[in-house]
Amino acid sequence: MATEEIRVRGTVQGVGFRPTVYRLAKACGLHGDVCNDGEGVLIRVSGNEEALTEFVARLQTECPPLAKINQLTRTPYKGKFNFNNFVISSSVNSAIKTEITPDSATCPQCQQEIFDPFSRFFRYPFTNCTHCGPRLSIIRTIPYDRCNTSMSAFAICPECAKEYKDVENRRFHAQPVACHVCGPTAWLERADGKSVTASMFSMLDDVDAVCTLLQKGEIVAIKGLGGIHLACDATQETAVQKLRQRKKRYHKPFALMARDIEIIEQYCTVNAKEKELLVSSAAPIVLLQIKGREKDGENIFPDTINRVSSLHIAPSVTSGQNTLGFMLPYTPLHHLILRRMNRPIVLTSGNLADEAQCIDNDEGREKLGTIADYFLFHNREIINRVDDSVVRVIGDKIQTIRRARGYAPAPIILPPGFDNVPQILAMGSELKNTFCLLREGEAILSQHLGDLENAAAFNAYQNTLNLYLNLFEHKPEIIAIDKHPEYLSSKLGKKIADTNQIPIHQIQHHHAHIAACMAENGIPLDSPPVLGIALDGLGYGNDGILWGGEFILADYRKFQRLATFKPVPMIGGEQAIYQPWRNTYAQLIAANLWDDCQEQFADLEIVKFLNKKPLKLLNQLMEKKINSPPASSVGRLFDAVAAAIGIYREECSYEGQAAIALEAIVDVSSLNNDKETLIYPFSFSFSDSIYCIDPRPMWQALLNDLKQQIPQPVIAAKFHKGLANAIVEMVKYLCQENLINQVALTGGVFQNCILLQQVAKRLQPLGIKVLTHSLVPANDGGLSLGQAVIAAAQLIKEC
Repeated sequence: MATEEIRVRGTVQGVGFRPTVYRLAKACGLHGDVCNDGEGVLIRVSGNEEALTEFVARLQTECPPLAKINQLTRTPYKGKFNFNNFVISSSVNSAIKTEITPDSATCPQCQQEIFDPFSRFFRYPFTNCTHCGPRLSIIRTIPYDRCNTSMSAFAICPECAKEYKDVENRRFHAQPVACHVCGPTAWLERADGKSVTASMFSMLDDVDAVCTLLQKGEIVAIKGLGGIHLACDATQETAVQKLRQRKKRYHKPFALMARDIEIIEQYCTVNAKEKELLVSSAAPIVLLQIKGREKDGENIFPDTINRVSSLHIAPSVTSGQNTLGFMLPYTPLHHLILRRMNRPIVLTSGNLADEAQCIDNDEGREKLGTIADYFLFHNREIINRVDDSVVRVIGDKIQTIRRARGYAPAPIILPPGFDNVPQILAMGSELKNTFCLLREGEAILSQHLGDLENAAAFNAYQNTLNLYLNLFEHKPEIIAIDKHPEYLSSKLGKKIADTNQIPIHQIQHHHAHIAACMAENGIPLDSPPVLGIALDGLGYGNDGILWGGEFILADYRKFQRLATFKPVPMIGGEQAIYQPWRNTYAQLIAANLWDDCQEQFADLEIVKFLNKKPLKLLNQLMEKKINSPPASSVGRLFDAVAAAIGIYREECSYEGQAAIALEAIVDVSSLNNDKETLIYPFSFSFSDSIYCIDPRPMWQALLNDLKQQIPQPVIAAKFHKGLANAIVEMVKYLCQENLINQVALTGGVFQNCILLQQVAKRLQPLGIKVLTHSLVPANDGGLSLGQAVIAAAQLIKEC
């Protein structure tokens, strides 16, 4: 007989892991116990060697659906052992090193129960088990036990307690277990304060009444898993426009939810990988190609022409895009609401544009009372705000655009060399913020927290940060921040560092992008440098110039800027982000083509448009360098091209809107045609010890195409191909000169799937390994991971 202590680390709390251990130990004839503690799960077990070996093997092959074993260690047990059977012991409080499970979509068994009239969970909107339900959104601290969650407010009834204690039941030790008798309840309210009952609608209950309200064109605020959403019928233009005007979200696409995949397939093409994502336990929003728009880009501008109107989706759901963001119901509440809904609904975050999503009933009444007509509230407190994740499939690879519900805070295992780093806190960026806790070979990224320039979002960021630090008992020894002096995240990081006398590491923005890509691709700490191509809107450069089109030789500790795109003034500073024509004019001036425009292209719409602007004032701003910082931003180059051909020329309501629309109209037949005449040229130069890509030849060719009235989709295709070709030509030269065989593609511009595919397709035949993002976003949502690993690598070097 042997007695062992088996330590299991990973996602092993709140996922039915202890019941599985119990069941397997009993099946193998073993004695002992299992408990949760701060490090994960601890098993003390006694039996013959053969039974122990079988037990450990089955533990890994019969792991519960939501569990993930990162490490399992076996050591001889030397303490007292007084077990004649196998039992589940109470949780033990200790230093926290375990993981917190992301919230999980309703499992098939729970779905079946809520629609079964003979089940005690029939139509219960908070049904869950160890295979599904709330986790991060309700937890205050670990171990993950009911008393440490918002379910502590609900005393468990005898029937639920019976299932909770029954090892053969899938609710065995399911902490949020509840039913109609003992659990949370949902109710309907009118936003105007008048009384409402489900009988007014002749419906089954308040939850069912929501479906009728949506069908009637009402806007309903629905408190869900990680926040409150605003919903309306996606096929009613009046309702969608009403929601846009009240929410002040005038152009950004709305997310959609549909009852099942069959409904989604009426509107979009869905491949096997996309179906897998839709029905997964994470249940993210998946960006899908609109049906009938897979072949080529048509002229869809001005905005009044919408790509999906013929399919009966309201034109205002999406504008200037050829994709729709769909998700399936991920809670029993959503399943019950959509039971009778044969068409999609809009389901967007419950907030005014750019503010933090509401999570509290009183907050919802106060902030959403002028947006929603009705509220569906419940009385289970949301501890952690968790937005919906957004992903897309490019080729056969998943690209994460927003990492939140279903994925956060599952840790990212770091590459070799980062095993014993101290605790580090990385503060992230200003936009699309996440922060990152680094500890013992793993990175814990927060859920997406939004744009910190909004005061409410920044407050939510600080609250979430404090919660994570307490939740994981994280005591950082180093703070990592972005070099930009005005980022609120950086200012807060400095404040935390000063208050606690912690060293601070300032990390260059694009180096962090590249390091994040390296880390998620498993590049070891002491590997040779890679060539990182970081293309985005902007980031603070080491030379005080705003960077955004960089070719950087980088490892985790240091970097060298080898090449860039020609810097062009951002006239008016931030105004250039939201008024694309400013970038067009700046590009034409920088290319010395404005005189040519007046002489040869005076009849073009873009030239007529620009001549109506205060050009003398704009020229003075550029000459005197007043609020016109030079930027090598490829994001702004996309804006400039879009405006030149008539896409969101005057104004955008959010960053990247014009660039996204430019991608959407690309003519696929031109894209797939290898003729040199269908690729815009760029030129290359070398000065001040750095190579430079100059778009001047591209602008000459584009102006000629406009004069010849070449269609927008063809021009968009030629620009994408030309840009990809210029990037690859520069990569070829730099890789030869620096003996590099790995290239990392990162930054928000590489969320453009056409550019990403065009660059990767051209690099792979050259024997160059291409690293791209999948686990974390290519945009600033992945920046905190890069900041953290750079700070760790620099510390290891110092030691």
